[in-house]
Parts: sequence; C-alpha cells; structure tokens
Amino acid sequence: MKISYNWLKEFIDTNKTPEEISKILTGTGLEVESMEKVQPIPGGLEGLVVGYVRECHQHPNADRLRVTKVDIGAGEELQIVCGAHNVASGQRVVVAPVGTTIYPTIGEPFKINKSKIRGEVSEGMICAEDEVGLGSDHSGIIELDYKAVVGSLAKDYFKLGDDYQYEIGLTPNRADAASHLGTARDVAAFLKIAIRKPDVSQFKVDNHDLTIKVVVENELACPRYSGVTISGVEVKESPQWLKDRLSVIGIRAINNIVDATNYVLHDLGQPLHAFDADAVKGGTVIVKNCPEGTPFITLDGIERKLSADDLMICNAEEPMCIAGVFGGIASGVKATTKNIFLESAYFNAVSVRKTAKRHGLKTDASFRFERGTDPDMTVFALKRAALLIQQLAGGTISSEISDHYPTPVKPFDVNVSYKNIDRLIGKAIPHDEIKGIINALDIKVVNETAEALSLKVPPYRVDVTRDVDVIEEILRIYGYNNIEIPTQIRASLNNSVRPEKDSVQGLLSDLLTANGFNEIMSNSLTKSAYSSNLDKAVKILNPLSNDLDVMRQTMLYSGLEAIAYNQNRKNADLKLYEFGKIYSVEEGKYDENQRFAIFITGADKSEQWNQKAKAASFYNLKSIVDGLVVKLNITDFTVEDATCKKLAYGLQYKRNGKQLVKFGTVAADSLKKVDIDKEVFYADFNFDMVLKSAQKNKIVFEEISKFPAVRRDLSMLIDKPVTFGQLKQIAQKTERKLLQDVNVFDVYEGDKLPAGKKSYALSFILQDNEKTLTDKTIDSIMQKLIYNLQKEAGAEIRK
Repeated sequence: MKISYNWLKEFIDTNKTPEEISKILTGTGLEVESMEKVQPIPGGLEGLVVGYVRECHQHPNADRLRVTKVDIGAGEELQIVCGAHNVASGQRVVVAPVGTTIYPTIGEPFKINKSKIRGEVSEGMICAEDEVGLGSDHSGIIELDYKAVVGSLAKDYFKLGDDYQYEIGLTPNRADAASHLGTARDVAAFLKIAIRKPDVSQFKVDNHDLTIKVVVENELACPRYSGVTISGVEVKESPQWLKDRLSVIGIRAINNIVDATNYVLHDLGQPLHAFDADAVKGGTVIVKNCPEGTPFITLDGIERKLSADDLMICNAEEPMCIAGVFGGIASGVKATTKNIFLESAYFNAVSVRKTAKRHGLKTDASFRFERGTDPDMTVFALKRAALLIQQLAGGTISSEISDHYPTPVKPFDVNVSYKNIDRLIGKAIPHDEIKGIINALDIKVVNETAEALSLKVPPYRVDVTRDVDVIEEILRIYGYNNIEIPTQIRASLNNSVRPEKDSVQGLLSDLLTANGFNEIMSNSLTKSAYSSNLDKAVKILNPLSNDLDVMRQTMLYSGLEAIAYNQNRKNADLKLYEFGKIYSVEEGKYDENQRFAIFITGADKSEQWNQKAKAASFYNLKSIVDGLVVKLNITDFTVEDATCKKLAYGLQYKRNGKQLVKFGTVAADSLKKVDIDKEVFYADFNFDMVLKSAQKNKIVFEEISKFPAVRRDLSMLIDKPVTFGQLKQIAQKTERKLLQDVNVFDVYEGDKLPAGKKSYALSFILQDNEKTLTDKTIDSIMQKLIYNLQKEAGAEIRK
C-alpha cells in the first residue's frame, strides 16, 4: 500500500520529517518497506533559476538566433544564445545554467554545457515548457510574471513541492489503515495530537430533479447501501493538483469523476462507484444476485459468466456492476456523461472475497472490502466525494442521500483489566496514558473502575474483538521500544534426555552442507494433483490459486519442483535437503508430522581433466543415509524393501515397527508430474522418529588390533526381492564376535541368469583382537554362513 507524506499531513498538524514519520509508522505496526522521494515532474526543476534578460540582440551569424545577457542573481551576467522567437529584453525567464540537468517532456535528460553556437559563447539555456517537463508547448520560452524574484529557484516559483511515497507492508488484519485517514490515525495517536477530518458541512441538496430508487434484496451481502445523484456534470481532465496527488501513490488519472472517487477511496478508505445515471434503466438501482451463468461485460471489455453467489448492482433490466469488485462497461462514466449516480456501500467481506477470487479480479475496492471497511463511513464519504465532484465537474446535487441501513452494525464490547494489561505488556503504564491511547484510536470508554475498563470498539476495527487485541493496540502505540528489558530473566530448565530438535537439525545440516548439499525451503501449500489420497488431504477453504489448494502430504513434490526449476535453467547436478512438515486428516482430526528430505540427481562427481563425470546412483544416497544414521548413533533398526508407487526401487529402515527413513529411486510417474526426465534419488526421514531414536555418541578410544583381518568372498544366486540388508542381518546373527563387516561388491541381473534371480558377490571381514585366526576357524565360520544364507535367504552358492 502506498501513502503520500504530504497527503498524510492534511490529516495531522506536525513538523515531523518524512524520515521521522517513517519510523513512527513502523513502530506502530505499519511497517514502511521503502520510502522514496517523489517529484511532481521529472527532475523537479532542480538547478533551474529565475533570470532577467537585460540585453537581447541579433546573432551576427544566424538569422534565427539571439544573443542575450541574462542576470540570474549570481553577480556576473550570463551570455546565452537563444533560438526562441519571443525572447526579448526586460523578460523574466527560466534559466538552466551550465551544469544543470534538464528533463524534457519527450526524450532523455541531458546536461547543459558551456558551448559555442555559430561562433558565440553560450553559458546556459533559456527554457521552453517542454524542455523542462512543465508541458508540451515548444512555441517559445516561458515568460514569467514581472514579480518573479531574479535568482530564486524555479521550483519555488511554480510551487513544486517534493513529496515522499511510503510503501507500507499492510498486514491483512489492519484493514482500518488502508487509507491516509487510517494511517494518520496511528501517527496522531502516537504523537498525542488530534486528527483533522475533511469538512463536509457545505454539502446540501440543490434540487430533486434526479431521484433514483434503491432496492436492496440481499441485505446479508450488503448491510448498508448509500447513494446520491449529481446532475449537469462536465467530464473532463482533472486539474494538475489532483493528477499529481494520485500520481504520487501510483494511480493513473482517468477523468475528473473517476479521479474524485479514487481520491476519496485513498483519502478515507471508502470505495465509491460512479454510474452514468442515464444508464440506470427504470430509474432504479437493485442490489441482488443474478441467475447462474448470466453474461456480464466488465470495464476491461471482458465478458464474464456470473455465479449465482455474486452480488450485483443492477438496474431494472440488467446488471451494471459486480458489487465491491468491478464496474460494467455499459454503465460506467463516459466523456458524454452528464448525470451520475454515486454509490457508497458496505459489503460483506466474505462475499466480496469469494467473488473477486472467482473472477480473478483484484482491485483497490475489493482489496478494502474483502478485509472489512467502516460501515459508518458511507454517508460521510458520499458527501466528501459529492462536494469534490462539484468542485471539479460542476453540477448540482439532485437528490437526498438514499441510505439503506436496516440493521446497523454494532461496536464490539470489550472489557479489559489494568492487571492484565500490565501482565501481558510486562510494564505498568499509567492509567491516564492507557485511556489516552484508547481514545486516540477511536475506542470509547463506556465504563471505568479502579481495576478495569469497559470499551466499545468501532466496527471498522475488525481485528480488535478481545481484551488481548486491545492490549496489543495499547502496546504498539505506547511503543515496543519503550518496554525495558528486565535485568533478570527467569527460566525453567528442561532435563529431558531427548535431544533438542534444533541441535539435531543443526547437526544434520552441517553434515550435509559439508558434503556439498544445499538446503531448500518450500511452501507447505501445494496442488491437489500431488496428493496420493485426497480424502486425507487438508484442503484450503479459500485457496490463493488452483496450484495451492491443499497442504502437502509428502515432501517429495516440493523437492521435485525445485529440481525441475533448476534443471530448466541448466543446473542439472543437484544435492538438496529440506526440513518441513506434512499434513493429513486422520480419523477426522488434523495431523502434522515433521519430516526431513534429501534429493540427489545428476552427476555425483563433475568432469575433471583426470576423470569423467560420474552419475549419482542409489548407493550414493544410501551412503548419505547410513552416514546420518551412524552420526545420530541409531543402531537398533531393521531393513525392509520400500518399493512403492513413489519409489521404483527403495529401502526403509524401521525401529520398533515404525518407519525411520524410506529412500530410493523416484518412480517415473512421480517425475512425470513435474516434467523431470532424469533419475532422482530421494530419502524421506520421519524427523519426529529421528528425535526419539537419536542418542548421544560416546567417543571411546580403542587400540588398533595387532592381529590381521581376513577377507573371504562368496558369490551367490538369490531371489530378486531379497535385499542386501537381509543378507547382512543373517551374517551378523550367524557370527557376532569375529565378523567385523559385510559388503556387497558386485551385483548382476541379466538374461544369463534364471528368471527371478540376481547374482550378489559379498565380502566378509573376519578378525580376532586376541589372536591370529586359523584356517580351521575361518572355514568353520564360512560354512555356518553358507548354511544360514541357504536356509534363510534361499541363496545358491556359486563355486
């Protein structure tokens, strides 16, 4: 949201600088994201001065040029060669001395340099309108009033004051501040000064020549509707002051009627709409819903099909405007418009939000209506706009104000105790100061005791409905920085054996980052097309878009989207990890789980002069997973197959029957959903389970054995479903003391093997720390291993 510094000062009397106002706004919760100096015209006439032409004579070498002597109040006169036909001695003119940069209406800015023109020295430039951005006239130089002070700044003569534009990051709860009045209210409360509201006392009905009847059929969607007619207006270009005022906040001027409604919207926060009164067929405005599928052409020329839930402003025959969102092309103000019907309404926020979203329309009006406007502002804003339109376009007010307001919106009743204020703020604020802040924020104290206050909060403060909301209001105006940090902080110690989440997360992050991984952070909102079970998906009732309509049920697709984004930008070799949550509905209750995901794709090792690029594989991922498990000292887990719809091949580690991690090669169907055509390897840790299972590593020194280790290899045929993990478990169970390690060093699957079989070659490392192993002992162990592998895994030993 954009706010003008000069406009803001129309509501408050203060000499605070733009920088000081910026700090006040941020301190009260209206965070100023940027502050920019804005000039009404490019360059702001910087460096240009008022000059007096003392001499003017014909250029000796050019018929169309004049040589002048110009006094700019600097002591020494300037000689300037000028080509304007109307330059003459005795004039007061706009001069650009040497070194000044001027900004023409058309073309690029340029700097004035000392030069020779047809042999005569020229030490500046006498300017025309279009040469300095003041207009489009190039017929001659600007002739100033004889009272213009020689040597004074041109920008002061033309009264071009600089302005400052604040870009405020308005949070959704602060609908009350979506205007200059609302923003000024916070500044005034902080500075303890009064608000200056516009004067509408001059509003009066001139005649009753144009009366339009108002009928509200849907009072739930439109609790209040106000309107008035103005006859005999002249639609034309807005005056410069209004165009400049709107330009500062990024609004393009259209015509005096539309600009007036836009001005009041940003002035008071109340959206208005001007209808061509002659297009209101039957002399009646009806606020109602139209049948499903009714065609309607909006101001942008697009035909839209209406929903039966869309609230419409209609005449006796057809719809004219989507209420609170966008006007129609047939009833809008045109160059030929002579009579207008001016609307000021209070619409239901939910209704406007759904309609705007349904049609993909975002307007200044819908932005305010869908957050909640002030139901008590409609008539005041109507009078303000009507007076402004009379000033800009002439005309007469031709009807009484029609104000349909059957059930007034009541203020919120809130009780707040001083004790609770002190407790939550952490400081005892004087009671008089608390009441002063409350009153400054337009909140009325209806009853007061020594312990508490009974308040009535105006209905436009839709975010202040509880005592804690009032306390927050007090605190932000009082100033967060005015709350002292206590010298003593008390805290309870947590003696839980379970490791801290942040410590474990930091440990894993450090390890992965050291191994070339990058952390990603993704949106928890995702598209329903990624959901494996939509019945268990947490659906968003009011989604931002069709691609963000459910909470994610898996970490897989957020990582795949990041991979696709990078691969489309020629960054194909990726190692990523992410901490996040997944969400689901289990037995009617919302459930969320903390997860930790790893992604590997592309080359594991990049191409070097002495080696070729090596593609990443499942075993690269497995080594990372195993390394993390070892680092966390998790040992008592089982290994199972994890091949499923998401994983073309994979393993899972379980502990006490619960999944610790599932990892493997992402299935082609999952890759296709995000248009990835390269292999991706993915690991999904149950981070809650990781925290329960992680144990502190105890570093124990152990002397290297002086007795040699012995390696024996076995080659075997096994069924394809049998995993290396199963074989390793069998081996470790067979020989617990002397077997130090088991590894697979060759795998083969092909048409040379029997159907359903694969070939594994395993190495076994045997070692006794007390003596040298004999052949007899080694052979005995190997025979036991062969027997158990044949018995429990169906292995066929190849000799």
